[in-house]
Amino acid sequence: MFARFFGRNKEENKEKIDQGLARTKSSVFDRIKELFVESDVTPELYDDLEALLIQGDVGMAVTEPLIERLRAANLKRADEVRAALKAELVKILTTHIKRAPDEPRLLTVHLFIGVNGTGKTTSIAKLASVYSKQGRKVALAAADTFRAAAIDQLQVWGGRVGVPVIAHQPGADPGAVVYDAIVYSFSHKTDLLLIDTAGRLTTKFNLMQELGKIHAVASKQVHAAPHETFLVLDATTGQNAISQAKNFTEVAKVTGIILSKLDGTAKGGVAFAITQELGIPIRFVTTGEHLDDIAEFDPQDFVDDLLE
Repeated sequence: MFARFFGRNKEENKEKIDQGLARTKSSVFDRIKELFVESDVTPELYDDLEALLIQGDVGMAVTEPLIERLRAANLKRADEVRAALKAELVKILTTHIKRAPDEPRLLTVHLFIGVNGTGKTTSIAKLASVYSKQGRKVALAAADTFRAAAIDQLQVWGGRVGVPVIAHQPGADPGAVVYDAIVYSFSHKTDLLLIDTAGRLTTKFNLMQELGKIHAVASKQVHAAPHETFLVLDATTGQNAISQAKNFTEVAKVTGIILSKLDGTAKGGVAFAITQELGIPIRFVTTGEHLDDIAEFDPQDFVDDLLE
């Protein structure tokens, strides 16, 4: 999985996640680790653990039943509680990972959605850069025609990455942009098309209409497209990211989450709340400003980095 997406080994990918979690670890999860210094389990341990998990933005809906399960296990040693905690956290992050096997196809289409300011466009650029270095032939579609700045931004990133950007004038029909991008991709033997979309949630009706049109155009031109729909969420917004996500999942069939700006928050525990409450796996995290500051999300590595 790691080699297929990034051409880097697992240790390098894990290092990216570890760097992104530095603030989260230093603010909350280092204090959680201190709870397990004493060998014996006390009632206060569970109370303190519950409070710290909530502070770390794991959320009440995840934390309360998790603590109840740990209490019910009647563990006697703190290291046993720590091991059980890690296992529970990994389970939360992996429960909803059900990926269909990759199928060979002439053109793969990925759709990206999310509100403005979440890092959607830069996440697209980072993935475009990684895939290009891997040898894929990538194109970008500027289907966020609502904001002229969105088109300009994607074109700037496309220039930096060295991939073409198919765009129309501001206010154009997003479906027409997608159609032209698919035609371009086939004629230029592009094998991966990444589509940026409008981030507004002014009315869900408008968003539903727009995404519906994009889906219809893509699926008519390419079998089963879009093959992935990624929702980009800003980790620094904490629990607010969940309410944003619920709005989008009502109008789009989201297949995976990209958790952006993980390096900018002290509350990376929101990853657990996102996964459990939405039932959608986190697929990638972004961890900085550079094009290679993106990592495939690995639940075991994530939990190990928080609690080791």
